[in-house]
Amino acid sequence: MRAKKKQRIPVVLSQDEVKAVLYNMQGTHRLMGRLMYGGGLRLMECIRLRIKDIDFSRGKLYILMAKGRKDRATLLPVSVREELTHHVERVLRLHEEDLAEGFGTVYIPPALLRKYPSSSTEPGWQYVFPSRIRSIDPQTRVERRHHIQESGLQKAVKRAVRQTSITKWATCHTFRHSFATHLLENGVNIRVVQVLMGHSDVKTTEIYTHVMDKTINEIASPLDTAMGMGKDEFQGTDAIRLP
Repeated sequence: MRAKKKQRIPVVLSQDEVKAVLYNMQGTHRLMGRLMYGGGLRLMECIRLRIKDIDFSRGKLYILMAKGRKDRATLLPVSVREELTHHVERVLRLHEEDLAEGFGTVYIPPALLRKYPSSSTEPGWQYVFPSRIRSIDPQTRVERRHHIQESGLQKAVKRAVRQTSITKWATCHTFRHSFATHLLENGVNIRVVQVLMGHSDVKTTEIYTHVMDKTINEIASPLDTAMGMGKDEFQGTDAIRLP
C-alpha cells in the first residue's frame, strides 16, 4: 500500500492582514496581489494571464491550462476592474510600439501557432503583465516580449509582509488560501468554492474548513444546552441528586 501524503493546514491571513499586505505593495505588483487574492489565482496563473482571458463584461477571469491541465473560470473583483482596464490599455499601447519597431510577437504553443499563424501578434494573446524589455527566445532565437519574472512578485510580497506586524509565513500562495477561506466564512457553498479553486475533489477544499474563523462565543456549551440555562443561572441552584 502507498503511504498517504500528509495534509498540512494552510497558512491563511485575516482580511485585515490581507489589506495591510496589499497596502504595502506598489504599482503592478499590488495589482497582481489584488488579482491573486480576489480570484484565488496561483502565482504562475497570474503571471501567465493573457488579455483575452479577461472578461470585463461578465466579471470573470478564465484560467486556461492550469495545474493538471485544467481550465476554470473565477471571479474578477469589481474593485479592481477600473485599474485593470487602464493597465491593459497601457499594455496594448506598448504592443503597438513593438509592432511599429518590427517586433510584437508573443509565445504561442507550437500546435496552436501552426493552426493560427497570426495569433502571436494579436492583442488578445499578449500577456497582461509583460516584461519591461524584450528578450531573445532561447529556443526560436526570436526577439519578443515575455511575461515578467515571478521572482519580482515573490520579493514584493515578502517585502510587504515584512513591513507589517504579521509573523505568519505568508507567500504569494497565501492569497489563494485566504481567498477560499474567506469565501467559506462568508457563507459561500463549498461546492462553489471548489469550482472557483479548480479542485477535482471537494476533500481538497475541505481543508480550509479547519482554518475558518469560528466565533467560540456563539457556540453553546453542551452543559448549558442540557441544563437549559446559561452559566450564570446555574450558580446558586440546588444540586440534583440521583438515586
